Amino acid sequence: MTMREPEAPADLNVDVLVIGAGPVGGTLATALATAGVSVMVVDAQALAPMELPAFDGRAYAVAASSRNLLAAAGLWDLLPGEPCAITGIRVSDGRPGERASPLHLHFDAASMGEEAFGWMVEARSLRVALNARLAALPGLHLAAPMTAEVERRAEGAAARLSDGRTVRARLVVSAEGRRSALRAAAGIGAARLDYRTAGIVCAIAHERPHRGTALEAFLPNGPFAQLPLADASPEGDSERALAAREGFPHASAIVWSERGSLAPHFMAMEPPAFEREVMRRMGDHLGRVRLVGGRWAYPLSALQAMRFTDTRLALVGDAAHGIHPIAGQGLNVGLRDVAALAELIIEAKTAGEDVGAPTLLSAYQAQRRPDAILMLGATHALERLFGNDIAPVRIARRLGIAAVDRIPALKGFFARRAMGFAGGTASGLLGGRGIMPAG
Repeated sequence: MTMREPEAPADLNVDVLVIGAGPVGGTLATALATAGVSVMVVDAQALAPMELPAFDGRAYAVAASSRNLLAAAGLWDLLPGEPCAITGIRVSDGRPGERASPLHLHFDAASMGEEAFGWMVEARSLRVALNARLAALPGLHLAAPMTAEVERRAEGAAARLSDGRTVRARLVVSAEGRRSALRAAAGIGAARLDYRTAGIVCAIAHERPHRGTALEAFLPNGPFAQLPLADASPEGDSERALAAREGFPHASAIVWSERGSLAPHFMAMEPPAFEREVMRRMGDHLGRVRLVGGRWAYPLSALQAMRFTDTRLALVGDAAHGIHPIAGQGLNVGLRDVAALAELIIEAKTAGEDVGAPTLLSAYQAQRRPDAILMLGATHALERLFGNDIAPVRIARRLGIAAVDRIPALKGFFARRAMGFAGGTASGLLGGRGIMPAG
């Protein structure tokens, strides 16, 4: 009996090759495939398993515009956990261990005629939705873990996968993050700024309800944010369920900016001591708190690519830009990239045009780079203005906060930015009026 040689993996021809299956790359791939664009997604890492792991404390603040995009890509209805609406935002200035200044700024979504400013979505919940959607869509091919050697020419792009396949595409998209190999290979420079601070991320369970209100407290060493999460069920044996049974039924995410030299000290604290430090910064309006899930610390820096495109290449998300988390808009800016690029690609595909043409890439850069630069500048200015304890500056910013609270037009402007609706974005996908079906 003659043994047959195993068949070689089949080569592929697709419209778009996306490198990176994280929240930005995965959302772009699902948005395109939902609209009938053929897509290949390659990621060097295996996707996280579909089973829900233990709650790890990480969550995303998803702006209203980003929710529209996730719904259009078929992801929002697949989220296994209920997102928590942010219906209020309180901005204050103070110092750890002291009462916040009585001069504060409060945003209320209902008074502005909005359902919510955004929604808190657990990171694991979005991953589960992405995995399910990536696996279900026809015309979407996924390879992970897999690496690719990409060659781009004027007439098209080709990638040699580590399993031997060749993938040909009209456009390659880098969603690889800040260390994008495709950006480096294209010779695209990037300006970087190290804030010499760390972001400490965790979640807490607490006694009193947050009522959908987020807190942004500006402290001398950086901003401290408490963001509302959905309540946990007391049923089951999870850490959050146990906390609920013991009198801590409500939960919030914490994003705490701290000097880089001090972050290891807080990360090494035993939970009771760490919880006291959280309350020193947040106050006692939520009652007693308990740490649930893990603690994470990340160095904070900013990045801006000198351009967002090259021959047959587009950069999205952190491959193109990275901002300070002071406004909680990092993922949302990346999803605005996705909305703009997806709409241009879908329009070109529908018209029978080249989805990687120079004119399309020029239009993408013209839409997205100015908004990304604006967000970088705004978050940098906020970090410099609020991340110090100089007395005259502290007094001026407290007066400024109080003034904005009394000027409806200014409050409306900031609220619209918080919801992610800004000039120069793809209104169709963000506003639900585009050519993409929502199924």
